[in-house]
Amino acid sequence: MKVQDRFLKYVAFDTQSDSASTTTPSTLKQLKLAEYLVSEMKELGIQDAHVDEFGIVYGNIPSNVDKECADIGFIAHMDTAEDMSGKNVNPSIIKNYDGSRIVLNKELAISMGVEEFESLRNKIGEDLIVTDGTTLLGADDKAGIAEILTMAEIILKENRPHGNIRIAFTPDEEVGRGPDHFDVEKFHADFAYTVDGGEVDSVDYENFNAADANIQIQGLSIHPGSAKGKMINALHVAMEFHSMLPVNQNPAYTEGYEGFNHLCDLHGECEHAVMSYIIRNHDEQLFEKQKEDFRRIADYLNQKYPKDTIRLEIKDSYANMRSIIEKDMRVVDLVKKSMKDIGIHPSSHAIRGGTDGARLTYQGLPCPNLGTGGYNFHGKYEYASIQEMEKSVELLLKIVENNLS
Repeated sequence: MKVQDRFLKYVAFDTQSDSASTTTPSTLKQLKLAEYLVSEMKELGIQDAHVDEFGIVYGNIPSNVDKECADIGFIAHMDTAEDMSGKNVNPSIIKNYDGSRIVLNKELAISMGVEEFESLRNKIGEDLIVTDGTTLLGADDKAGIAEILTMAEIILKENRPHGNIRIAFTPDEEVGRGPDHFDVEKFHADFAYTVDGGEVDSVDYENFNAADANIQIQGLSIHPGSAKGKMINALHVAMEFHSMLPVNQNPAYTEGYEGFNHLCDLHGECEHAVMSYIIRNHDEQLFEKQKEDFRRIADYLNQKYPKDTIRLEIKDSYANMRSIIEKDMRVVDLVKKSMKDIGIHPSSHAIRGGTDGARLTYQGLPCPNLGTGGYNFHGKYEYASIQEMEKSVELLLKIVENNLS
């Protein structure tokens, strides 16, 4: 099966995760794709394919060579982001993209072009899979799943020489819980790759340090006609809190190695309000300073207003994997050699986000990130290049081949 056909099957599954949920996985609908993938893997010949009690899909392709080589893993995630619906995805294919504006939805006047999305300039002549402007696409990370299983199909059908290949598909990556129950010992890989990025020429091994901040604000609701000196409007306090954060750390003003504080949600009324932020920085010291800014502001407002007006909770999510990967760069060097062998000039970037691989690296499984050919993740302008998806499959095959060297 062609990689794009496999991908189009997967995006038909609604697998949006839910950060507010207390179940594992966070949405049971993710299990529908998990069960489908298990059945497909078994049809390919991966007989031990299964989904565990936590919704993680595992499978193993046993070595067919006598020589010693590393046990290598490939990982992708099944869920899609909360930012936009992944239900009833209606993709279409733009053949031989000519650089002009792409109309996603004529009725809703939704289109995209090189003016807003620079990446499209490099896609002229390629075939692009796009949305209809009402949902995200799901290339993050169903493109990665499609590429891994297409690689597996080719290896098994053609009986190509290979060492042990470990495969896993996780739920809840988008809400930071993908590796919560990942069994590194059971996976039994010497190293692995998350196939969960953008450009296929990229092997990325540094990411943000990440934390979530939740702020509960207790106000005091009084009839506005008699509120003088008494009312504490929780929504006003929320706006005051936000205004005290450094304005240059708004993500709309940051790039590269610059960290940010991103207000993801604000809701409430006069009596009570809730704010949620994600805090990100590549530099550990600057990351700690950002968290301290939140604590300092909360302390100040709790002195200005009645005690416990602000209740702040900060939870670390994942850390920058660079410090661990750089101790043994063979996992990166293998990819770079494989890229050069198939005509790709390799590059590495600081990921302005995170992957399951960041936490898995700290759990003892070195796990850099590879590109999938998907772009503009988490929104209606998401798209994927078929040619880059095919190149990703070629790269995975070459990594498996070079692992025997």
